[in-house]
Amino acid sequence: MKYENNQSGNGGVITLNNDTEEIGRLTYTIFPEDHKLIISFVLVHPKFEGRGMGKFLVEEAIRFARENHWKIYPHCSYARSVMNRMEDVKDLLLPN
Repeated sequence: MKYENNQSGNGGVITLNNDTEEIGRLTYTIFPEDHKLIISFVLVHPKFEGRGMGKFLVEEAIRFARENHWKIYPHCSYARSVMNRMEDVKDLLLPN
């Protein structure tokens, strides 16, 4: 599996791909002046659901945020649910 982070201006998409097709995607917006990344949406294509692929996308967004010293506001309810269950990201998670 391979991640691609396509950033344009203050927005971007992280895609997760296998050798032949896209598995899923996570969209985000960055507010660099506030040191904040907002996760807008997480999508896993139906044939890949139920295998933890959405969590992999959230983990990649967390890695990207840590690399840039940003906090994360998960607007997406799925991303918020995943992050609320992760003890090691409490320092990044912005409240509702």
